[in-house]
Amino acid sequence: MNQLKSREPGPDAAPAALPGTLSDPLRRELIAFRRDLHMHPELGNQEFRTTAAIVKRLEAAGLAPRVLAGGTGLTCDIGSWDGRRPMLAIRADIDALPIPDTKSVAYRSTVPDRAHACGHDVHTTTVLGAGLVLAELDRQGRLPAPVRLIFQPAEEVLPGGAADAIEAGVLDGIGRIIAVHCDPRVDAGRIGLRAGPITSACDRLEVTLDGPGGHTARPHLTTDLVTAAARVAVDVPAVLARRVDARSGLSITWGRIDAGHACNVIPQHAELSGTVRCLDLPAWREAPDLVHAAIDEIAGLLRAKTTIDYVRGVPPVVNDPVVTELLRDAMAARRGAFAIEDTEQSLGGEDFSWYLEHVPGAMARLGVRAPGDTRVRDLHAGDFDVDEAAITVGVELFTAAALLDATPGTGLGR
Repeated sequence: MNQLKSREPGPDAAPAALPGTLSDPLRRELIAFRRDLHMHPELGNQEFRTTAAIVKRLEAAGLAPRVLAGGTGLTCDIGSWDGRRPMLAIRADIDALPIPDTKSVAYRSTVPDRAHACGHDVHTTTVLGAGLVLAELDRQGRLPAPVRLIFQPAEEVLPGGAADAIEAGVLDGIGRIIAVHCDPRVDAGRIGLRAGPITSACDRLEVTLDGPGGHTARPHLTTDLVTAAARVAVDVPAVLARRVDARSGLSITWGRIDAGHACNVIPQHAELSGTVRCLDLPAWREAPDLVHAAIDEIAGLLRAKTTIDYVRGVPPVVNDPVVTELLRDAMAARRGAFAIEDTEQSLGGEDFSWYLEHVPGAMARLGVRAPGDTRVRDLHAGDFDVDEAAITVGVELFTAAALLDATPGTGLGR
């Protein structure tokens, strides 16, 4: 999908009353920038080339980006901050995934088993583009309040690079924060919005079971670990379903089970790993104790010794209603209310949620599906790609939000 031109708003769109739309040269530059990132994906906390590329372009625009202490990721303030009035932050994640790129396109990944299969290259490009546009408005004296760009590493690494970025001070002086996430189920030119929870909590679970081992002819004389692992895999999710409110959506899905090496030998060791997902915060906070108890109970029935490594991942992204309305108003100002659709809460996890533990904010789903495309694409798949018209939409959404957030009379100014 080599879309080089932004899709124009439909006939019912609101007129562009705000400055900050993209010029054709900048639009083409941003598409080329995204393709370069796509060809050179880097995993979490290894995004040195990506960081350098962002820094170089921001410095060329006369800005002063600050690389985070780990050498990857950065922040950049646009406009003069007086130290009192809180700023709006616009966040992007910059890392890729450890999977092969299976597309047949000119900008296919050049790194084996690495791909931007979650759209972080698009997120990065939209925030960069917004920064360049806002910097130009600031030079013209038309940026009413300062804005901070946050390019965060390691979103795909639990518990997520957001926690490290926050510890490094990226939220100092921030009053609100916004972001987008690519959605291959929404057409380019549109965004999906939802006040309240829009993603789910996601934790990682590693379980080991141990026993003395033995002969499959005499399972009654030992601990049958294969059966124990099977019972844990099947019964623990069923037990949890009866110990929490079903509306919380607490669920375990196993991704790996490993036990044994021979058909007639009961092993001494078995392993299971999977994810724990949850729709709401109260149940997420209770989840570790509930999961531990259920695993010990089921494994104990078969005399298996358990070791449980429960790794906290991310809480749900809970969109602040007021900041969600800011994004709604921003999109309506750019493309009209017709370009906004309601979206559902997903079971995916996103470490943007950590920012929202500190400041109000909201994440929009950025449509990246080419209108009329009937192919089923999904995130974290080797054939994932986007309609690049979405880059223009993301940039204009962010710039409009920055202008509306600071404009008296909109109901959203600080």
